[in-house]
Amino acid sequence: MSMARVAKVLLLAAMAFFFTLVVLNNTADFDSNYQFVRHVLMMDSTFPGNRGMWRAISSPGVHTAFYLGIIAWETLSAGLCWWGAIALFRVLHAPLVEFQRAKRVGIAALTAGMLLWFVAFLSVGGEYFLMWQSRLWNGQDAAFRMFVCEGVVLLILMMSEPE
Repeated sequence: MSMARVAKVLLLAAMAFFFTLVVLNNTADFDSNYQFVRHVLMMDSTFPGNRGMWRAISSPGVHTAFYLGIIAWETLSAGLCWWGAIALFRVLHAPLVEFQRAKRVGIAALTAGMLLWFVAFLSVGGEYFLMWQSRLWNGQDAAFRMFVCEGVVLLILMMSEPE
């Protein structure tokens, strides 16, 4: 058994565990992160007088829909990461071609997670809703950190193992 294979299974499982905790926190303490989404969408803590305020959304229904969409995306990422880690674990001792084939779900899982952080948080929240202007409701550092963590795991997962 290759330690590289074990590392790939464990790193993907760690990402699954992380997303599972994120979903648990967002559902068990719904209001805390809902407030984050609400304030970002309302743009109520951006620079005074900025010319992007026409983008602000004040509808609680839209805030809830955005937040539920984020939770759904996180749930999908968690499920795919667990599925991918289990798929890799099942072929841990299999020939190289089988192990390579089993990586597909994990690659999809990590890509989905990276898209969450890059599209929803860094692009939509950070740039469209000008989250970067807020001292209190700026999640760009955390989103970037997760984007990088998932990217590193994705790169490791995509590396070939020696036969």
